[in-house]
Amino acid sequence: MDRAVDAVNLGTAGGDLSLWGLFVQADIVVKIVMLGLLAASVWVWAIVFEKWSSLRRANRDADAFEERFWSGGSLEDLYEEEGAKPTHPMAVVFGAAMAEWKRSVRIAGADLSHSGVRDRIDRAIGVSIQREMDRMERWMIFLASVGATAPFIGLFGTVWGIMHSFSAIAAMHNTNLAVVAPGIAEALFATAIGLVAAIPAVLAYNKLSTDLARLASRLEGFGTEFGAILSRQSEERGA
Repeated sequence: MDRAVDAVNLGTAGGDLSLWGLFVQADIVVKIVMLGLLAASVWVWAIVFEKWSSLRRANRDADAFEERFWSGGSLEDLYEEEGAKPTHPMAVVFGAAMAEWKRSVRIAGADLSHSGVRDRIDRAIGVSIQREMDRMERWMIFLASVGATAPFIGLFGTVWGIMHSFSAIAAMHNTNLAVVAPGIAEALFATAIGLVAAIPAVLAYNKLSTDLARLASRLEGFGTEFGAILSRQSEERGA
């Protein structure tokens, strides 16, 4: 009886090949797959926009910060204005290094020329860079996962939909193309949605990964240069 009903529905509703019609006529399992893939696609675009905005803001703030840093102004003033309460990754790195250096200066009898001071500063820089990059890279694994799995999830919906359609077609004992095509189209729609979710996710992941790697290299370069500056100042104070 159920197959007969499915066959009747397939024959009567098969004329609607619009996107909405393909969704409405699909089996419940295929509908769940489609809705899941659509939700993943929306989330992918939300992540892409957020990461693009964050990277753009981080690089813009880094440009302004480096301009002030290399202008020859007081590092103490710069620390009070940006390092004490940092609002972007490069200020975080600067603040962590300055805070560690200031703690070393306050230690009575500390030998500032000792390599231990430089080691602590380098560790503070490394930890701050790692934390900032972990924060910036949040949700990147989701993009990679969607890009890798969405086509297969869509394919699962397609296979399930085709099996359901063939079952209904068999009950009608009719293999006319007009009868077969709508059901198969509904199933293939799931694969199309899977690709719509996967392709932007893969492209965005590759682009954002490259941009994040550049930002990490920029922070590491700044950290290395600033660590050397603080090391020289420590040696001068310890001399």
